Amino acid sequence: MAADNNARDTRNDLSREEPKGPLATKAGFGSDVIAETLRDMDLTYIALNPGASYRGLHDSIVNYLGNKNPEMLLCLHEEHAIHIAQGYAKVTDKPMACAVHSNVGLMHASMAIFNAWCDRMPMVIMGAGGPGDAAKRRPWIDWIHTSRDQGAMIRNYIKYDDMPTSPAAAREALARAKWHSVTAPKGPVYVNLDVHLQEDPLKEELPAFDVNRFMPTVSVGATPAQIGELATLARGAKNPVIVYGRFLRSQKGWNERVALAEKLGAGVCSDLKVGGSFPTDHPLHITCPGMGPVKEVGEALKKADLILAFDVVDLAGLFKTNLNDGLPTGKIVHVSVDHRIHNGWSMDHQGLPPVDHFISAEADIVVSQLLEALADVKAPALKVMRERPRYEIRDAAERPLVRDLALSLHKALGDRDVCLLSTTIAWHEDWWPIRHPLDYTGGAGGGGLAAGPGISVGGALALRNDKRMAVGIVGDGDFLMGATAVWTAVRYKLPLLLVVSNNSSFFNDELHQERVAIARNRPVENKWIGQKMIEPDVDIAAIARGQGAMGIGPVHSIGELPAAFAKAIAEVEAGGVVVIDVRVVPGYA
Repeated sequence: MAADNNARDTRNDLSREEPKGPLATKAGFGSDVIAETLRDMDLTYIALNPGASYRGLHDSIVNYLGNKNPEMLLCLHEEHAIHIAQGYAKVTDKPMACAVHSNVGLMHASMAIFNAWCDRMPMVIMGAGGPGDAAKRRPWIDWIHTSRDQGAMIRNYIKYDDMPTSPAAAREALARAKWHSVTAPKGPVYVNLDVHLQEDPLKEELPAFDVNRFMPTVSVGATPAQIGELATLARGAKNPVIVYGRFLRSQKGWNERVALAEKLGAGVCSDLKVGGSFPTDHPLHITCPGMGPVKEVGEALKKADLILAFDVVDLAGLFKTNLNDGLPTGKIVHVSVDHRIHNGWSMDHQGLPPVDHFISAEADIVVSQLLEALADVKAPALKVMRERPRYEIRDAAERPLVRDLALSLHKALGDRDVCLLSTTIAWHEDWWPIRHPLDYTGGAGGGGLAAGPGISVGGALALRNDKRMAVGIVGDGDFLMGATAVWTAVRYKLPLLLVVSNNSSFFNDELHQERVAIARNRPVENKWIGQKMIEPDVDIAAIARGQGAMGIGPVHSIGELPAAFAKAIAEVEAGGVVVIDVRVVPGYA
């Protein structure tokens, strides 16, 4: 599977930008040392929007490394560079490198960095600034593109940052940065490279630096005593419930989570905010809780004498929403290391949940440990936690609901292996079963728009050598903010199917205006003003075609969907990029 694919990319086609002429054979500048370090850290790609502040590093990657390991992926916006790295990490569990230009590029990238932070996705971001030595700055441009303590702009939502002032310090800073990025809880890191650090000639050859000796693997499991206590609780539980949150994309971990639930006969809740963690059509799967209360979840939590929560994004919110602000009566166990990076600026740590037993360890590891401790337990007969509704595609003449879009696309894809890289807020798990760790990679993390296209492109990059098809479902607002990420997919031949669920509105905000109007006894029919993208209508297919992708649509009826999807799937299987504009009825599941 793609998450375990460490193979070097050996493509030799038009999408690789091959340097001409002789390459430098020896490091001669600070930026050459930085480039060597990126190569030695096994960062295969670097997503970037170019800028003069890191022109030295740019040259070193091209004319010293030959644009290989890392290979440049040109992006048309800094947000896209970050979101592509986020999508890549969501599939592979591994970081990419990114580069953003100076303070202005970092400002552009900042919202995407916040998404990656909330999503706990690793990436190594490099920035730069005008010379720290003011006497060496060019008039005007170097001054406006230089900021004191540039990392302060994003320090509250990254794991680590540094501004090294020598080549030796730079390679250590990069090694430390990647080490922090890939150590759970994972997240983005930032290293700011002074222009003169990059461009000054090396005064002497640096000693050898085996980067792997400076990035020790850190894995945190539970203590034997904790596992013993947890196993005792599990053995004694009559009505256990498991809540699965953040996990790695490995098949082994997926199998162990299924085995643990079956061993205990426990009902399972999973979470569409994060990647697939449990088969959603398994008899023990209760549901994926949403923004509002879910009857089956509330009933299961009330009956539970033991709740096993594994790195849950919002455990307090789960209880508050589904128990009418009450608390469970059963014992609550939470396994997570997420608390180690919580801070006072970002509220992404959510409400403080009640916990009777807390285990500061990685969820994947503890599931394995607990399963081993329960090896002698005989699994009970499987029970069905809820009856799943059967959904049918509606009449061909009707305008599609999001449900019709999902059911029709799922039917058109048939038995193909698919990685669903993005969905909209209107999604429901019963329309699209998740049966594999790469069937679904989760949401944007921080709720920032423009993420879906870039994340989908990053996932397509990770899947380029995999049989699994890359598919993203995005809203029209999300697409229009991030539309030019499509160009990068086309340029580097990353097969991708992007379906725009287009209700011609920032519809979530229409609902908010409706609530306010009702609360204030004002006209609800005005909720659309300042929300709808109409007159003129946006030609989404034309935007796709303008970047070299196949653009299909607008598709106005359910009956048009099968032919549109068949055409798109054939194009993607031939190596293309397709954007389909489907005009859906506004509404949520």
